[in-house]
Amino acid sequence: MYQRILVPTDGSELSQKAVQTAVQLAQRFGAELFALTVTEPYPYSPLAEAQPVLPQEFLDAEMRLANARLKAVSDAAGAAGVRCEGASVEGAQPWRAICDEAGNRSADLIVMASHGRSGLAGLLLGSETQKVLTHCAVPVLVVR
Repeated sequence: MYQRILVPTDGSELSQKAVQTAVQLAQRFGAELFALTVTEPYPYSPLAEAQPVLPQEFLDAEMRLANARLKAVSDAAGAAGVRCEGASVEGAQPWRAICDEAGNRSADLIVMASHGRSGLAGLLLGSETQKVLTHCAVPVLVVR
């Protein structure tokens, strides 16, 4: 049924549940798993000298976090005998990066977490999951 499953992760406990669900689905359907994490771009400002963290330090820290997130997915997939690739992309809008990667990787399913915002907070802030659901043509399985 599914051949290429994309699972975005931010390293949170809820996204780890989505990873486990994606691994189980990939195992069941003999699908490939593609892990994705989106890193934040450096917050450049006109007051660059006043920034508390130098750009390279920021980028190095983001890359360490991304690698740890991807390794967690790879380890979970490997333990289940599921083939897994992973990538980290930089993006100010994670939902857009997720939709782009789903297209680039020919994913036929995205499995991602919902962070459960509801009411006014959900309406005002929106969520990356909601934006993926709205803008992406690939089916999305939301894990709560």
